[in-house]
Amino acid sequence: MLKTGKEADVELIRRSVPGTARECLLAAKRYRAPDHRRFHRDAEYLEGRRMRKSRENRAMSVSSSFGRGLLAEQWAVAEFRVLGELRSAGIPVPYPVQRVGTEVLLEFVGDADGSPAPRLAELRPTPDVLEDLWIQTLSALFGLAEQGLTHGDLSCYNVLVHNGEIVLIDLPQAVDVVANPSGTRYLERDVRNITDWFRSRGLPEDRIDLPEVSRSLSQAARLLPR
Repeated sequence: MLKTGKEADVELIRRSVPGTARECLLAAKRYRAPDHRRFHRDAEYLEGRRMRKSRENRAMSVSSSFGRGLLAEQWAVAEFRVLGELRSAGIPVPYPVQRVGTEVLLEFVGDADGSPAPRLAELRPTPDVLEDLWIQTLSALFGLAEQGLTHGDLSCYNVLVHNGEIVLIDLPQAVDVVANPSGTRYLERDVRNITDWFRSRGLPEDRIDLPEVSRSLSQAARLLPR
């Protein structure tokens, strides 16, 4: 088991091509139904998203057993879709390989021996490395904003660092900052959470201008005029 999270479990699997030496490691992320999760704010994040079939929307709204299963699958669908879009836009996220039901197969971010890349929270970077990670993180946030999105639950625990480069993970709740009525609040919270970590690690205050970063991201997301 690589990780047990609020809404899903992640396991390491090895895939190979029969009759050849070709193989790779993948991360298999399996979403749990709401009654087996520690994340219970589906409605807030799903604002602005609707499934096509009214029967499915009704089932989710009344939280029937069928609806609870659909909610788990909807998170898998959402993450697979958004990872594909962000990867195509050049934003550092794991490559989405395939989705089957509530399981998403992802590129494994780590070493060939199966050691996962550390989370940002685990690092004690030097000042130069900290500055570089800050620049990379800002670039990723602006990339999201230009797609009209914010992470929705960003923290030092869902940013990996592999070979000196950041990778954003855990994106099923990525928020459309225009369609979601709370979009601006989520964007500002993401910025505040991640800047708090950089500040705690010693990034100089003159490199962190929280109001300016939030304003610039809102402009990039077309929430404010440039």
